[in-house]
Amino acid sequence: MTEHSSKQYDIELENVRSRVLEMGGLVESQILAAIEGLTSGDVHALDKVVAEDHRVNALEVSIDNECSQLIARRQPTAGDLRMVLAVIKIVTDLERIGDEAAKIARMGKMSYGRARMPSMPIAAVKHVGAIALGMLRKALDALARLDTAAAASIVREDFAIDEEFRAIVRQLITFMMEDPRTISQALEILWIAKAIERIGDHAKNMAEQVIYIVKGTDVRHTTVEELEREALS
Repeated sequence: MTEHSSKQYDIELENVRSRVLEMGGLVESQILAAIEGLTSGDVHALDKVVAEDHRVNALEVSIDNECSQLIARRQPTAGDLRMVLAVIKIVTDLERIGDEAAKIARMGKMSYGRARMPSMPIAAVKHVGAIALGMLRKALDALARLDTAAAASIVREDFAIDEEFRAIVRQLITFMMEDPRTISQALEILWIAKAIERIGDHAKNMAEQVIYIVKGTDVRHTTVEELEREALS
């Protein structure tokens, strides 16, 4: 490979990573708008989240296509190949996070459409949403800096979201047992909380891919201790 084509190749690889970060920024804004719309009752903001989901989908298709072309034309190896393969997985997680944001917005619209929302644990939902959004931001930052230590810390945070989700479930069960009329509303909030919990899962998946890019080790399905040892070694 000549020096010129090598530089062009590096530019193409960096461009793919930049597109992923662009997609991440869009998804981040979707989550933020969905949670803010949910907690404030801004149905217009919720409508916008649902309407703009197609932009996230289009970016996934576009970036996947760029990666396919890179593999076909450049035949990357070693770290470059890991980067391209990881990007393909990361954009899938980002697209699914976008789906969860749209789901939160749709459920919020449904609840407000029936003129009965907050009273229930909306504050808890907002809190767990902030944790999930923070995890996504850290995962994108870890990808931008290829920081495995930061990526490992995100995996730990997933436990916090899981515990918060279980606390919301317990609270909702109490509401439903005390007043069966709240069952329909409680189930809507449960689906919203579950969507936020899934956002945390996808952010964790992205963090694992950062470790794979840098270390060359697939840390999926390993214990947190094993993952941390690999990330920090």
